[in-house]
Amino acid sequence: MKPTEKTNVMRVLDSRKIPYAFHTYEADPSLTGAQIAGILGEPADHVFKTLVTSGKPGKYYVFVVPVEAELDLKKAAKAAGEKSVAMIKQKELLPLTGYVHGGCSPIGMKKVFPTFVHESAAGLEHIYVSAGRVGAQIELSPGDLGKVVACTYADLIPQ
Repeated sequence: MKPTEKTNVMRVLDSRKIPYAFHTYEADPSLTGAQIAGILGEPADHVFKTLVTSGKPGKYYVFVVPVEAELDLKKAAKAAGEKSVAMIKQKELLPLTGYVHGGCSPIGMKKVFPTFVHESAAGLEHIYVSAGRVGAQIELSPGDLGKVVACTYADLIPQ
């Protein structure tokens, strides 16, 4: 992807005048989150993945957790005020969010969903989230993420 090709995430951040750094890497579906963090030269706990779940019929929730962590569905449900949540099927991701698997960002989804970020992000100077395409990441402060996505910090991963 050419650096001049703006993603929807970049357009949203630009429209809000939120500072960010754009990073690309060779898109390879076999790369793990830890490997992507290594390519970015960052500790894995600074690089976050975006997961989408469903609760009650018609209710969807977005969770942003460190790339090496698993989402604890019980903690996620508690944070969302649901009895339970389940990961959505991969085929549902694009029509629901506008993003593909591996390129899902909490910024610029088709609709606004309640968003929860793992509490570890709150103490970091900067984090990385998907730029909305596979092979592209956005680096920004957690506070700036909160300016563009109404999010709640929560304990979302197993201990």
